[in-house]
Amino acid sequence: MKRIVLIACASQKKKIKSPAKDLYISTLFKYSLRYAFSMNPDKVYILSALHHLLDLDKEIEPYDVTLSNVPKSKRRPGLKILNPEEKEIWGKEVIHMLSMQSDLQYDKFIVLAGQEYIKPIKEHIRYLDDRLHGLPQGKRVAYLKNHIS
Repeated sequence: MKRIVLIACASQKKKIKSPAKDLYISTLFKYSLRYAFSMNPDKVYILSALHHLLDLDKEIEPYDVTLSNVPKSKRRPGLKILNPEEKEIWGKEVIHMLSMQSDLQYDKFIVLAGQEYIKPIKEHIRYLDDRLHGLPQGKRVAYLKNHIS
């Protein structure tokens, strides 16, 4: 059984092409990555609204797409929010990509993401550990800080 950590992408990004692990610059993303590595997993991937499943070293351009529900008052110009049909397609592609790298019925997946990123994939993964479930956005960083070994 492999332990695989899936981290949600972040809206805060560098403005230049970068390896995925360096592109996302939010505090939550940085602590999620540190927490993931502290567990000594077999693999860490990023769940990307645009790219589906990203290897940490994959070079990508900045983009402005999300699965999250962003209130109109907080939306940036040009932000694309995936609709329910697009989220379903996104989830199928993530599952397909994961199935090429892992065993969805045997491996353990620790997911550090909001529900919008988990809902489209959770039915297809037998051992899914939703570590941040129920924690409001503002409390996730504190949880991660306190649990980094």
